[in-house]
Amino acid sequence: MGSFFRRLEEMGRAGSGLACPVGDAMLQLANLREHSHVLDVAAGTGEPGLTAAAMVPHGRVTVTDLSKRMLAVAAENAARRGLSNFETKVCDAGALPFPDARFDSILCRFGFMFFPDIAVASQEFARVAKPGACICAAVWSGPDKNPWATTITRHVEMPAPPPGSPGLFRRAPSGLMRSAFEEAGLKDISEQEVSSIMTHKSPERYWDFMTDIAAPVVAGLAKADMATKARIREEVLVLARRSLQDGQVRLRSTASVIVGTR
Repeated sequence: MGSFFRRLEEMGRAGSGLACPVGDAMLQLANLREHSHVLDVAAGTGEPGLTAAAMVPHGRVTVTDLSKRMLAVAAENAARRGLSNFETKVCDAGALPFPDARFDSILCRFGFMFFPDIAVASQEFARVAKPGACICAAVWSGPDKNPWATTITRHVEMPAPPPGSPGLFRRAPSGLMRSAFEEAGLKDISEQEVSSIMTHKSPERYWDFMTDIAAPVVAGLAKADMATKARIREEVLVLARRSLQDGQVRLRSTASVIVGTR
């Protein structure tokens, strides 16, 4: 695996660690059975679809993403775990290349915030779900509940995004995801918050992670000269050091998990 793929895999592990309790909550709500055919949309390097595949030994898991390279890492992760009931598909969440009523459960962890059209994606999820299937999604709660994402952004001049444009907290306001699920025809909708602690081995690892995965941070830093970047980095490292516990940076994260039935 080349250096680019190794970096993707490292980011995937970090992201999975950050979101593991969220994925666990989703899988508990997804009504998985040993013969279930599961769809995981916008799965990146594979979670929670990889864990789902181990839970449905006589079923199958299909994970999708726009990035062929991310899915290549997901396939390698599946092979490493000995999961033969796992497949990948490059596609858009707003145009899923599957027949109607195909899947027993559908998952989407931290994808809805970035879909261009939330309503279209929700309708596509409902279309490919079997009657009675569970559709379960997770989105980040507000920035006040996610200091892991805001410690750095407070120190980077962020470009002002257009209202409603994709972003980490786009679907955070209460009721937005419920409305999207209702409009797609789902029923028995419920929502809950899941909190956990994100850890990084050092303040420097936190900096590397955020400047890799947070597109607004990358855009903000791109506008700064070298001296300004160095100053921002040092200020962020100082703040991250204040969150050190047992030698690791520990920051709270909170997401909303919503589930509905087709």
